[in-house]
Amino acid sequence: MNTDEIPAAGSAAAPSAADRVYDYARAAILDGRLADHEIVSEGSLAEATGVSRTPVREALLRLEAQGMVRLIPKRGALVLPVTAGEWSDVLDTRRLVERHGATAALAAGQGPALAGRLQVHLQRLVAAADAGDLAGYVAADRDFHATIVAAAGNAILDRLYATLRDRQLRMGAATIRLSEPGLIDQDRMRVTVDEHTAIARALADGDAALVDQLTVAHLDRADRLLRCADRRSA
Repeated sequence: MNTDEIPAAGSAAAPSAADRVYDYARAAILDGRLADHEIVSEGSLAEATGVSRTPVREALLRLEAQGMVRLIPKRGALVLPVTAGEWSDVLDTRRLVERHGATAALAAGQGPALAGRLQVHLQRLVAAADAGDLAGYVAADRDFHATIVAAAGNAILDRLYATLRDRQLRMGAATIRLSEPGLIDQDRMRVTVDEHTAIARALADGDAALVDQLTVAHLDRADRLLRCADRRSA
């Protein structure tokens, strides 16, 4: 056994070599360092993470099971894009679940409390937009909406929403990236910050009709941006 993977007494277990490769590759796919349709070799992942080929294969099998890559014998793995059908399904699910979370919170008189909990995510969104931090931005965006879903107090819906996480992060990044590699649209980030701020304010005011209207408009705008991104990559 590799002694690098033996945790110190009393400490939390260190991630396995396969876990390290999985985390590295997953993060690279989510933030676009590994682009859609790119083929990544086992050797390049092994070199980047300092492990042997065996844990790389294990990690790629996990990513394949999640629909993020497709293994190609003797070549490595092909990074699979989130298809138009997938993001349409994700947005339809979000429209149902996020609107329900907001409605349930308002019906229980929890709008102001929920709006208060959203402030930390709004602050993260603003900081990430100002810094041009794409990864931080899409994570804060996703956490903002997950907090609204959790307000319904429905554990089954929480688990359903959690299954969308990786697709949401990739879709969120796609709406912010420009066509030039590595460039992002900070103005677009700031517009989205304003949309989130308006949703939080309507929750604080207990205005159910406005919250619903703003949520639908926000997700419809994401749909339009994803369609533009899809056309650019075609």
